[in-house]
Amino acid sequence: MAPSLVVPEGDDINLFAANLPMSNPINVLLADDDRDDCLLFEDALAELPFQSKLSLVHDGEQLLSFLAKTSSLPDILFLDLNMPRKNGFDCLKEIKKDSRIDELPVVIFSTSFDLDVVKLLHSKGAHLYVRKPDDFTNLKKVISKVLDHDFKNDGSVALDKFVIRP
Repeated sequence: MAPSLVVPEGDDINLFAANLPMSNPINVLLADDDRDDCLLFEDALAELPFQSKLSLVHDGEQLLSFLAKTSSLPDILFLDLNMPRKNGFDCLKEIKKDSRIDELPVVIFSTSFDLDVVKLLHSKGAHLYVRKPDDFTNLKKVISKVLDHDFKNDGSVALDKFVIRP
């Protein structure tokens, strides 16, 4: 499924949509400052058997601005922790304080893996934690597992199921 690029005006926000009828696509928002990681994520998502629309923001302030301005919230947010202008920890805190977006499924998507940080993020309301895989095949596997997760009926998971592995 080759994505097509749609670039909205302002804020350097990118949207990618699979070339399928968009009856019920999964609206995915990726907040990540690493452009190479964003391209790999886009390519991996395009190879999965899901109808999807991917929106990209590249720092925490863009993320919160996007969420404040959008009339249709994404179905899921993949949130990097180490971003400029406002990091993922601060973004998660602000998301959980805002009643309009506090139920948005937030999946931490980070290269780091510190068990104390994982526990903290779980306690602060993140839904899942994904350590960015080192290879493309495993990236597709973890994205697929996350998109298969039933956030509506299995919102917060126990700590032992919080970390998604390939």
